[in-house]
Amino acid sequence: MKKVSFSAFGGPDVLQLVDAEEPHAGPGQIRIAVRAAGVNPVDWRIREGQVLGAHPIELPSGVGLDASGVVDEVGEGVEGVKVGDRVFGEGSSTYAEFAVLSAWARIPEGLTFEEAAGYPSVVETALRVIREVGVQSGQTLLVSGASGGVGSAVLQIARDRGSTVIGTAGAANQDHLRSMGALATTYGEGWVERVRELGHVDAALDLAGSGVVRELVELTGDERKVISIADLDAPEFGVRFSGVAGSVPEALAEAVGLISRGKLHIPVEKSYPLAEAAAAHIDSQAGHTRGRRVLVV
Repeated sequence: MKKVSFSAFGGPDVLQLVDAEEPHAGPGQIRIAVRAAGVNPVDWRIREGQVLGAHPIELPSGVGLDASGVVDEVGEGVEGVKVGDRVFGEGSSTYAEFAVLSAWARIPEGLTFEEAAGYPSVVETALRVIREVGVQSGQTLLVSGASGGVGSAVLQIARDRGSTVIGTAGAANQDHLRSMGALATTYGEGWVERVRELGHVDAALDLAGSGVVRELVELTGDERKVISIADLDAPEFGVRFSGVAGSVPEALAEAVGLISRGKLHIPVEKSYPLAEAAAAHIDSQAGHTRGRRVLVV
């Protein structure tokens, strides 16, 4: 089978499309014929060697955590899923023609493989940081870097739970934020005052790692009410860096419910063939994403 792999940490150029042995489902796992794989910032952070504590790997290594596809192997002890089912979920080395998943759910009606591949890690992260930051119904949550996949999920989930959301993003993504129910403003010079004009901030999330943690603490008045998933220096300001996943099966179940109720939709901004994984990483690292990027197998 074809698989994206890297044998040294570094830039996008270390990614290679190689021939590899097919993986097989072990106990409690399933294997899918991959139709699409989600491209997440954690993928290129791992490729660069940044986050090895949470995701220890041995080189050479595959790439990717999220995928959608058709079940073609069911491991020992697995119930409730059969060969031929359309599923999406999280596993390892998902930039490949076949991948083993350790957490999965059936794809909701009306969702394409490309769309489904963009949800697993994104929704788990969104649910986790909303829980960790402690925002309540009736309170206001500020989301810095709100137009990407996690931001899109956070805005919709927080709104569904009764919170007001303020999102910052580039000028081209203001309508995208408003379409998800957010009060929107641009980042850049004067952004703190623009946020203050929109209302009091009870809690804040840093999703872009653009060096705004100090200002988020200033806006909330409490470093305990700020969470970052992108700034490794956040603890210097007393802010928690959240990088360890919670329960992916629970997140997938909640995602299915939200999608089925029409309360969650994360658009796919761009799709790439498997051979263009490096280009997908370059675009992901550049930021300014509106929704998700996925690889099509």
